Amino acid sequence: MRCPICNHKDTKVIDSRMSSDGASVRRRRECDKCGFRFSTLEEVELLDITIIKRDGRRENYVREKLVRGLEKALEKRPYTDERFTQLVRKIERDIQKKKGGQLTSEEVGEMVMKHLQRFDTVAYIRFASVYRQFEDAKTFETELAKLSQKQTRSKEHQKKSSSKNGGI
Repeated sequence: MRCPICNHKDTKVIDSRMSSDGASVRRRRECDKCGFRFSTLEEVELLDITIIKRDGRRENYVREKLVRGLEKALEKRPYTDERFTQLVRKIERDIQKKKGGQLTSEEVGEMVMKHLQRFDTVAYIRFASVYRQFEDAKTFETELAKLSQKQTRSKEHQKKSSSKNGGI
């Protein structure tokens, strides 16, 4: 790796640390020539995945498109960079788990919605409204009702589990 200051081609790794989710490695490096210290981040990159669009076109998977879509859905919503990075990694992990090098944009959209629903319900509704092409208020109401039912069931399940475990 080249030094960002003097452009010398030899740097040495001083320290390596794995992220908490194990999806990336942060390396502390030092230039052999000028002694400048800097950090690098290694992440898994999804390669050779083709996305089949609704109109039949095929495109290579581009992480930036996923990130932009999530950022748009999460605009003006509270979240940390760390949580956002974890969200992207979880979605990409699910994409990578699909065998074969092709996914439909619908499959990717469903994965995004599944993770967004747990991450931020407002962002989930925003994303769903674009992804599922909501055309009127009734469609929003129907989706909100489904979401509300799921949340109620989830809370009831948590209460039952808690009472079975002696309130722990």
